[in-house]
This record gives sequence, structure tokens and C-alpha cells, in this order.
Amino acid sequence: MNSSFSPVLMTDFYQFTMAQGFWLSGIDQREAVYHLNFRRPPFNGGITIAAGLESVIKLLEQFQFQSEDIAYLKSLKDPKGKPLFHENFLIYLKEMKFTCDIDAVEEGEIMFPYEPLLRVQGPLIQCQLLESLLLNVINFQTIIATKAARLFIASGGAPILELGFRRAQGLDGALSASRAAYIGGCSATSNVLAGKEFGIPVRGTMAHSWVMAFDDEATAFEEFAKNMPSQTVFLVDTYQTLEGVKHAIEIGNKIKLLGHQFLGIRLDSGDLAYLSIEARKMLDQAGFKETKIYATNELDELIIRDLIQQGAKINVWGVGTNLVTSQGQSALDGVYKMSALKDERGDWMYKMKCSEQMMKISNPGILQVRRFLNKQQYIGDAIYDLNESCGSNWVIVDPLDPTKRKSFNCPENYKDLLIPIFREGKKVYTEPSLDQIKQKVSQELSCFHKGLKRFLFPHQYPHGLEEKLYNRKIQLVEKIRGHREESASHHRSAK
Repeated sequence: MNSSFSPVLMTDFYQFTMAQGFWLSGIDQREAVYHLNFRRPPFNGGITIAAGLESVIKLLEQFQFQSEDIAYLKSLKDPKGKPLFHENFLIYLKEMKFTCDIDAVEEGEIMFPYEPLLRVQGPLIQCQLLESLLLNVINFQTIIATKAARLFIASGGAPILELGFRRAQGLDGALSASRAAYIGGCSATSNVLAGKEFGIPVRGTMAHSWVMAFDDEATAFEEFAKNMPSQTVFLVDTYQTLEGVKHAIEIGNKIKLLGHQFLGIRLDSGDLAYLSIEARKMLDQAGFKETKIYATNELDELIIRDLIQQGAKINVWGVGTNLVTSQGQSALDGVYKMSALKDERGDWMYKMKCSEQMMKISNPGILQVRRFLNKQQYIGDAIYDLNESCGSNWVIVDPLDPTKRKSFNCPENYKDLLIPIFREGKKVYTEPSLDQIKQKVSQELSCFHKGLKRFLFPHQYPHGLEEKLYNRKIQLVEKIRGHREESASHHRSAK
């Protein structure tokens, strides 16, 4: 990571060319609304864990162009070698203050396709400049938190250690992954900096190089126990696994006499089901029934689930590569789209990105998500427009299949998920602790149908567009497509 990192330059190049275009066109200060959402649940699963908001907040609190940022932008040239950006535009950026309103779902909420995770309202130019930064942070941490939750579900609640630092996508990727993985359900991380920055418990055992540094395995275990008596988890597969278990038991008996505890063994290769079963028998027969068996070795939620079904006697799971690189789906397909823009008179114009694919058509309006409850169980979500009166009878429509509808008659028990985070650029939200966010995930999951946790063909939770919003969207689609066809017809006639 670079100490000169600037959040205002953490964006795509076209954000600045568009920003200058808005400025030159005189519409840079028009009030706009953008929403960040995703189109498909990751891993074809039933849950998505919102994460990354606290990181976004910290970045936005630093969202101010510095002299070195302006100097860099000033150095950029167009193809003719002339300055790409107008000097007055760069002065404008230097003087810009972040003034947007931001509403977001809290970290740890369970979210579904097309539901806004975040809403940004403010000057058009500012809303646009935030796009890439918001997507980068929210997309990555959300998918890692979701992966971690799947691992925790697969383990049946057994501890999951995040061990992915060395395989993560860069230093910042490792740090962000550790944070998000803890939110999703991991108990600890091997990343020491993540422990310092976020207060996450740090854990680790030993590497094979420790064992190989001594004349024999038993000596290696004995020396480790002598030097680190509170960390006695022995890696037993450097040479021959079950022989390694015997040596660990031998040293375990020695340290027991000294008043120390034999904490565990780690299996890092081979048939983890068979080896853990045999190791458990050996440990129990030696009187070490409380000694835990740790397992690593390219684990993911499906392997963990299968090993448990095969009777594996594993107490703690260590997951690295497949967690921090989000094995199974490389990225969340989060998008950030304009949904409303004020005209010259100050009236809202609803905007929508149209497409030949229904799933890629964005939703117009100033949106909120209402989650309905029945006896502390969630029964459905409605995406609705804050400017539209919905009355007492709510109907939600699946945005991809209008034949799928659900009604909520006179619903009184609900919560709106998007809450104020910034008002006119000032933070109005107090972030919960990371442990509180982690607990929220577990609490929220308990309020949904248990079938939502299935990895294959999960339960379909009712969620969609409130009927008036859906009808408005279809009207806009028809208007846009009709206008396009009319333009095409006029163009052909002109020929």
C-alpha cells in the first residue's frame, strides 16, 4: 500500500472526462440520484451479506482534492499533446467539497438482487465521481463476507480461521478480505495488520519449515512447545501424518507434566476425513479428548460440507485461497446507476438504463427497501419509490417475471433498510463495532427461512418492485423503446 494513496483518484479515467463534460455543459450541479445494487446472488446461493460501508465512510471523509492530485491531472495530455483538462476545471475540483446525502443498508444485512445497498443524492458531478470507488469497496467486501458466511454455515458453526493473506490479491485486498471475512463468520485471521487495524483475533500454528529445521519431528514439536507453550498446535503432516500424530501425543504428554495444555494438531494434506477420524481415536485413547483437530488444505464450503457428511472429526477449519479470492465467483456483479435527475426547473426526471436484457434494465426513482416481518420472521421485501404513496395494500412484482407477485395486506411490522449515513457531506451515522456487525449477520440469518442457506437450489425469498414502481418502469421502457423505433424509422425515411 502507498502512503500517498488518494481516494479521489481511486476511480476510472472516464469519470474525470465525464466530470469535465458535465462542467462544460453547465449541468454539474444538477441534483442527481444514483443507486448501487447487484443483479445476481453470488455463488448461485440464497444470501448476500452487505459489507464495506465503514471502509466507504472512511474514504469519503477524506474525499478532497489535494495539490498533488490536481498536479497529476494537470500533467495528462490529449492525443495532440495539449492539456486534457481545462485549468479552470482543475481549480473547480480543488475547491470542491463533498456535499452528497448518502443512505445505505447497514453492514451485516442480508440483501437480494436489485435491492439498493446504497443511495447517493447530490450534485451530478460528485455522484458520478464516486462510482468506481463505491463499487470497488462494496463489491469486494460483500462477496468475501458472503463467502465467509457460506463457510460458517457449512461448518455447522465450528470456528473458521481466515488464512488467506499470502494468496490474496495484493496487500489491500488481503486487509479488506480479512475484515469482510470476519463479518461473514470467521473467528480469527492470520493477518497481523488486520488484527491491529480492526481488532480481529489473530491465530496461527507453525509451518513445515519449522519441523524441517530440526533433526526429527518430535524434537521440532518439543522445541516449539518449550518456546511457545501457549501455542501448542502441531503440524503433523510434514513427513507421515499418523506418525506425526504419535509424535504430537508424545510431546503432549511431556508438556502436560509441566502444566501446559496440548491444544491441537493440524492436518494440511491427504484424506482429511480418514486422517481426522484416525487421529481423533489416537488422541482420545491417549487421554487428550479436549485436544482439537485443525484442518487446512484448499478448503471451501462444499468440501467442508462433504467432509462433515463423511464423519470427519475436525474442530477448526482454516480457509485461505478459496476465501480471499472468492473461489466460485470472482466478483459481485454490482452496478451503480443514475435513477433520477432534476431538470432546469428543479423537477425530478426519472432516469433508467434500458437494455435488450430485462435483467440489465435499471430501476427509476428515489428508492428504498422495505422488509416485512411476521412474528420476527422476514416474509418479503419491497423496493419502492420514496415519492410514491403505496397505501395499505402492498404488492411486489418480480422484476424478471411479472407473473410472480406477492401481496402484503395492511402491513404494520416492517423496517426500511436504507438509513442516513451522510447529510450534505457530513457523517450522521455512528458505526457499530466489527463484533456487532458479525453478530448482526447471525441474528439476521435466523429471521429468514432456513432453506435460504442451501448451497444448491436455495429457498426463493419473495422480493421485488412495489407494483406502482414496476408499472412506472415498464412505462419508461415502452417510452424509450418507442422513441428509439420512431427515431430509427425517421432515419430510414431520410435516406
